[in-house]
Order: sequence, then structure tokens, then C-alpha cells
Amino acid sequence: MPPMTKLRYPQGLPTRQQVLDFIAQSDEPAGKREMAKAFGLKGTEKIALKGLLKDMADEGLIDGNRSAFHAMGGVPKVTVLRIVEIDEGEPVAVPDSWQPDDASPPPRIRVIEPRGKVRDRNAALRVGDRVLARTEEAGSGWIAHPMKKLQGGEEQMMGVVELDGAGKGWLAPVDKRVRNAVPISDLGGAEKGQLVLAEPAGRSPRSGMKVVAVLGDPLAPRAFSLIAIHKHGIPFVFPEGAVTEAEAAAKLPLSEETREDLRHLPIVAIDPADARDHDDAIWAEPDGEGGFRALVAIADVSYYVRPGGETDREARKRGNSVYFPDRVVPMLPEVLSADVCSLKSGADRAAMACHLTIDSSGNVREWRFTRAVVRIAEVIAYEEAQRRIDADEAAPHLQNLWSAWRLLEKARHARDPLNLDLPERRVVLNSEGKIAEIAIRERLDAHRVVEDFMIAANVAAAKALEAKVAPVVYRIHEPPSREKLTALKDYLATFDRKLSLGQVITPSLFNRMLKDIADEAEKALIMEAVLRSQTQAYYGPRNAGHFGLALGSYAHFTSPIRRYSDLLVHRALVDAYGLEQPRPKADLPAASGLSDRDRADLARVSEALSNAERRAMEAERDTIDRYVAAWLSGKVGEVFDTRVTGVQKFGLFATIIGLGGDGLVPVSTLGAERFNYDEKAQRLIGEHSGEEFVMGQILKLRLAEANPLTGALKFEPVDVPEGVQRIERRGERAGHKTDHKARRQGQHTAGKRGRPSNIRHQGRKK
Repeated sequence: MPPMTKLRYPQGLPTRQQVLDFIAQSDEPAGKREMAKAFGLKGTEKIALKGLLKDMADEGLIDGNRSAFHAMGGVPKVTVLRIVEIDEGEPVAVPDSWQPDDASPPPRIRVIEPRGKVRDRNAALRVGDRVLARTEEAGSGWIAHPMKKLQGGEEQMMGVVELDGAGKGWLAPVDKRVRNAVPISDLGGAEKGQLVLAEPAGRSPRSGMKVVAVLGDPLAPRAFSLIAIHKHGIPFVFPEGAVTEAEAAAKLPLSEETREDLRHLPIVAIDPADARDHDDAIWAEPDGEGGFRALVAIADVSYYVRPGGETDREARKRGNSVYFPDRVVPMLPEVLSADVCSLKSGADRAAMACHLTIDSSGNVREWRFTRAVVRIAEVIAYEEAQRRIDADEAAPHLQNLWSAWRLLEKARHARDPLNLDLPERRVVLNSEGKIAEIAIRERLDAHRVVEDFMIAANVAAAKALEAKVAPVVYRIHEPPSREKLTALKDYLATFDRKLSLGQVITPSLFNRMLKDIADEAEKALIMEAVLRSQTQAYYGPRNAGHFGLALGSYAHFTSPIRRYSDLLVHRALVDAYGLEQPRPKADLPAASGLSDRDRADLARVSEALSNAERRAMEAERDTIDRYVAAWLSGKVGEVFDTRVTGVQKFGLFATIIGLGGDGLVPVSTLGAERFNYDEKAQRLIGEHSGEEFVMGQILKLRLAEANPLTGALKFEPVDVPEGVQRIERRGERAGHKTDHKARRQGQHTAGKRGRPSNIRHQGRKK
């Protein structure tokens, strides 16, 4: 490409039109200095230019400051933008330095992010991010192309107001990654101890922060989830237009004459006792040939939420519902999510029905999809369903479900998906919103029954769309990378276990490895290591299979109330199988299939949904950490059994066994001697004693600090070195140290303490 010709401007003080032309043609910030250079101004001419620019601003011809001007009502070609929302997967920004008034609100600018492999999945823009970008007019609006993302220190910060002895305000951040308090130059009416949102008061770090929103008491009930909502930029207030449209959609008739009538079947919904919505229900009966006819009924959200409407745009922006211990931030307005779309007992509901034929080996041989009207016979909690089965008190329709599941279970065992049944923390709140208990969620056969039916329906949906060569939003879980497998191999070697990288890596390989481990402590460590070696699941239009489930084709179909990906799959089925319903009310969008935009580019919305899912997971995990820290704040000084989950030169990371909650053990607390950090082996070694701290060790640690606002914990050893308890490995005898090789634990994950998303992805509610 030939070099661009640099424009030449007449020399001397420019006219008003020449200033406007310069601003319009400049590919760089059009400031006073750039104008003076372009027009060859010196001395008094520069002073005259300053006066001219001031006059033009007063006349409403231009706007900005001496470093960058733009036409009034326009946007500089290169400027700093602040992301204010994510709309249909695309960031929307406003100029960061805009001074809005009633006559000239800031323009909303669509930010076009890089596509394909050049884009880092984890670098996706979020609400509150600031970027330097090139802008251009496009039709009746503006678009921007990011040049670079600005440093996090320049973004909004959430924290608690503190006052020093002189009355000066300081912001104590709630993000545990930010260690130091920041000076506040403008309290904005906030008082000591209040949770606030603040942003930089100026360009210089010395300008301090100004409070832009007061959020209230940081330790009040529901505050922990509110912190996560604001920190991660999760939309939680529905626009009036979306609510109005949802209320109108809720009144749509069921069109019973065009739907399959399944109200005579005793379909049941088995859900958590505290479920906020019920989007799936199941039924089965013997087919007389050793197999079963089964039905998975899913809320027909696509009938009520049409592409292009206000409700749909808001659902795309959210991507999924977010579940916290004290609240849910739904993807859809409550009139739909908690009422009309929820499969409630005894009420007629619109459903997308997946009919399955299960043979005597548990394989699904046939499937078909219809739009139906259903009437759920009963909504049962997992625990109650399990109790009835165990006590032999279950009605025939419930017994049929368990019998059909035992066939599905047989097929699952045959394909042997990855079996990592790791504990899940559950925060139980009392009526006042305070923590009553933090427990490990019990795993029942009732959970597995529903999960296996959901998996069968998800596979059927993917294959049904493939049969029609229709667009599919796949749920993809790729095999572990070579790099992670190499790290896992090195880690397993510390247990005298081998992993050959020359063989085909399958879930069965990991399952056999875990099955051969008799020692439960060792098994827990290796199970955690195998989990960390897995890739993160994501959504995409190109099938790469689901490694964890050992399935070739998999899509999310079973939870359209809380996942937009499932809604897209429903719409694709509507198109592929001619399931469109009669036109609804004139003031609502007509078609319930895929929009032309989604059909043309599913990759874009799939990537946005993957990002929204990660955002939700981080917010949920942060909130659980804060609740755990709040619960433990009353137990400071107590001793806990912990497991080392990370080793760094500044100390250890440890988690309380059976409870969770990661905390730091500073190296300064490990003993009076100097500890050296072996980065390759990820271990700390005492310079004189030779005492070592490595991944996986079981330590008795005293809780020294618990900060509910950040979720951060700090531990200290009870007794060093006698307090160190090692897990014995093969070949290690009491009183003898293992060799160098057996000391090398965890080098693949130290410092990477977060887990990948649940690779089972069976679509159950929190």
C-alpha cells in the first residue's frame, strides 16, 4: 500500500472554515498545537489562534479543549471513550471527556472490537473500561475502532469511604487485587463507612478520586451481590420499554389449536427447593420393547421473546441469569422468567417438547421437536423426589423416570465421560439475609436423573439441527492443550504416576487413573489437577465436540429462561422444522425464529455469550468468597485444616478443606529463617532447615484476618515446622524425606487458583 499523502494547509492564521476542515481531515487529535504546526503559526499568531478557537467555541462551531477539538455535536477522530453498556454483544461507549448538558447529550458510539484469533477472549471490553479509539461517522451514528485499552487504574473503582485524623477522605477498594487506599478529592456527599463508586477526578494520579454514586452500607444484607454486580458491570435494572413489552407478550394466547396438547401426561419438574424459575420438566413410560418413550418439556421462551424487540435486546445484553445467594439477576423480566415462562404446577404453559425414544441399551434412537401446551403435574424438590424413591413411596410416573434414567446411565457409563465429582459450596441465608450455614451441596441420584435427561435433549437438539443443515450454537469443550497435558504429566510424576502423551487423550484415560487411586487425599489432589488441565467451555457455531461429556455434538437447549444460547437454539429449531406460530399482537415482533443478523454471523453473538458467562461466573465466585469471609470473620484466631493451592515467592495460598475460601500465608510468617523460592518446582525451601512448602500439602493454619468487603483471608502457621503435615507418596517412609523429584508438586497451576467452568454443563439451575 503506498504511503498516505500528508495534506498541506495554507500558511498563516486560518479562517473558521479552514479550522473546521482541518478538524474533519485530521487522523490525529486536532489540538491547538497541531493546528499551529499545520498552518505554520509562530509567536503572536499562536495567541490569535487561541482567541479564534475560543470564539468558535462560543459560537457553537466547535467543542473540546486545547489538546483536541471537534465539530460541535461531533466526536474527535482520536479520543478516549468509556464503555457504558454491552448491547447485543457489542460495547457501546461515550466520549470520556464529554461535558453533557440538556442541549447536547454525549453521543453513543458503537465500538467495533477485533474479530478472530487476534482477539484475546479474556480482553473483551466491559462496562467501565476506557479505550483510546479512532472514531468515524457511519450512517446516522458513530462507530469506533479501539487502539488500546487504558490502564485499570483510570477506571471506576468501588470501595468504602474512610476518613483520616485530618478529615481527609480515602477510598478502601473492595477488590482484593488493589492493596492500597486511594485519596478522595471529592466525597460527593458520601459519609464515612459508606460503599461508593468513584472515578478519577483528573488525568493525573495526584488528582485523586471523586465519588459518583453512594451505594450504602457495605455490610448490609444483599450488599455482597451488589458489589459484584457493579464490579463486573452486570445489567440489573430492566429498561421500561423491555418491561412493557414483556408484560404485553405475557398476555399472548397459547394458540392451543396449533400446538401439540400434552396436558394429559403427568410431566414433573424436579428442581432445587429454592429454584426461582422452572424451565424444564420430564416424563417417561415403557415402550413395551425394553426401552422408554420420554419427553423433555422446555419453556417456550421463543414464543414470548421475539428477535429485535426490547426484551430480546436486553436479554442479549445480559447473556444469562446470574445467581447469588441472596438474589438472582434474571435474563428476562420477572413477568416472564418467574411467571408466564416458568413451568408451574397445574398451569397451562407453552413448551418446546423434545420427544425421545430410548432403547434397552440407553441409546436415544429417535427424536422429534414440537411446540406444545403442557400442564405440569408437580414441581418436586430434588431431596423430596429422592426420599420418595428411597422410601418406595414414589408414584408410577416418578418410578418410570428412574427406570428410564437407569438406561441412560448405562449408556453414559459406556461412553465414559469425565467423572470429576468435586464438592460445591452452598451459602444458606436466614430470613434476615445473614449467613446461617456454609455447606457442601449434597449430590443425589435425583440430580443425575435430571442431568442425564437434559443431556439427551441437548444432544438431540444439536443433531436435529445438523440433520437440517441449520445454524447451531454449539456448547464446545475442547480437549486439554499439549502445554497443560505436559504440566499435568510432570505433576503426576511427583506421585510416581505416569501419563503418556503419545496416546489418544480421552476422558476414560483420566477416569481410569482416578479409579486406581486408593488414598482419598491423593485422589482429591489429582482430581483437582485433572480439572485444572481442562480447557474452558465456550459457545460457537463450528462444532469441536464436548470432550468432558465424550460427545460429538452438543448444544444448550434446556434452559432458555436463563441462557440466551438456548433461546437461539430454540429459534433455529423453529426455522428448521417449520414450528412458527400464528402472528402475535401487532405491537410485538412477528417472527420467533432466528434473525437475519444472527443467521449471518452466529460467531459474533456466540463469543459475546461466552464472555457474559465468564462474567457471571466471576461475579458469583466473588460473592461466595465475600460471604465465606464474612462468616469466617467471627472465627478469627481459630485453627483450620487447609490445603496449599498455590506457591509464590511472597507466600502460600491455602484453602480451608470442606469449606473453601482461599487465603494468603505470607512468607514472613513461615519462620525466622529465609525461605528461597524455586520457581520451576513451585516451592519454598527453608535456607537452613530445608523445610519445604509445596502444592497439595495439608497444613493446620490459624485464621489471622477475614475481610468481608474484599473476600480476602489471611492465615498464619500454628507451628513451624512441626505443624507441617505431608501427604505420603509412594516410596516415602515416615521420618525420611522424599527425593527431589517427589518434591516437585503443582508446577502446572501455582498462582492459577481459579477453576475452569463446570465441564459437565448439564444446564441445571444454581
